Amino acid sequence: MIKTDILIIGAGPTGLFTVFEAGLLKLKCHLIDALPQPGGQCSEIYPKKPIYDIPAFPEILAGELVDNLLKQIAPFQPGFTLGERAETIDKLEDGSFIVTTNKGTKHHAPIVAIAGGLGSFEPRKPPIQNITQFEDKGVEYIIRDPELYRDKDVIIAGGGDSALDWSIFLTDVASSVTLVHRRNEFRGALDSVEKVQELKNLGKIELVTPAEVVDLVGENHLTAVVIKQGAETYTRSCDHFVPLFGLAPKLGPIADWGLEIEKNAIKVNNALDYQTNIPGIYAIGDVNTYPGKLKLILCGFHEATLMCQSAYQRIFPDKRYVMKYTTVGGVEGFDGSKKEAPKAVVKSID
Repeated sequence: MIKTDILIIGAGPTGLFTVFEAGLLKLKCHLIDALPQPGGQCSEIYPKKPIYDIPAFPEILAGELVDNLLKQIAPFQPGFTLGERAETIDKLEDGSFIVTTNKGTKHHAPIVAIAGGLGSFEPRKPPIQNITQFEDKGVEYIIRDPELYRDKDVIIAGGGDSALDWSIFLTDVASSVTLVHRRNEFRGALDSVEKVQELKNLGKIELVTPAEVVDLVGENHLTAVVIKQGAETYTRSCDHFVPLFGLAPKLGPIADWGLEIEKNAIKVNNALDYQTNIPGIYAIGDVNTYPGKLKLILCGFHEATLMCQSAYQRIFPDKRYVMKYTTVGGVEGFDGSKKEAPKAVVKSID
């Protein structure tokens, strides 16, 4: 059983920043995320996509934002349960909660903060009739361990950042890399598109456009794909087929937790603390809804800050918390680190 002060469901930017705000209040956090790494969409879908509305950053890449947030919260030593989806929740007599994942991992906390962005993510699958029979038998929708493709023939389908970036990365791992896209234009970052073109010119990536994979071949394991390019259809042998068409957001099992739901989002009290209709459960970031809601990362940061103040009062109802600015009180991590402004030196005057 994993015990913590605030259990955060969702390790995207809002969930990560919650760790920092909770840490200032001396509250420990643990995060659950169905994805294999922190960062949510910023890490999984568009790590090289620039973001322009983060205060003090005229421009920052999504992946860089996640790296900065992880660095910022490191002193508060958060725990992570990654690659698992929050499945069920049980409320105990003392008002605390036990959240169990789809793999049976149990978490106990007095506060649950749902920061799941647009919900849990499931891969968008191409409309290939027999694709499910090859899942985990040569077909993968998310690349978790690049070593799986060591010295293998890999065919990737897609035209976004994820397809481009993994095609580039696997040229140093796989025996061969083929990128199939149904258009000649790509939706990824310009430097990634240029890098793929460069690798194509060097013979390290085979680019097949406009085309799409329409069928899969094999018995116990994938051995080939069928590619349709214009009026021509042909078979290409391979060891792995990786369709990277993004992730589809779904509220998932959380929709069955008894929360008020409106248009696939969780209703909260925005006038106070972003608490749901169940005391002790909050929803912050893109997963919530209220009058005037804006689905922006910076709004999620604001909501996380107010939520943590409310969570502190709920955990310690008899304590009076006096807010101190970090410029005055500094930042003291659970790892013993301390950041604070230099003290003024007072000298006597003769």
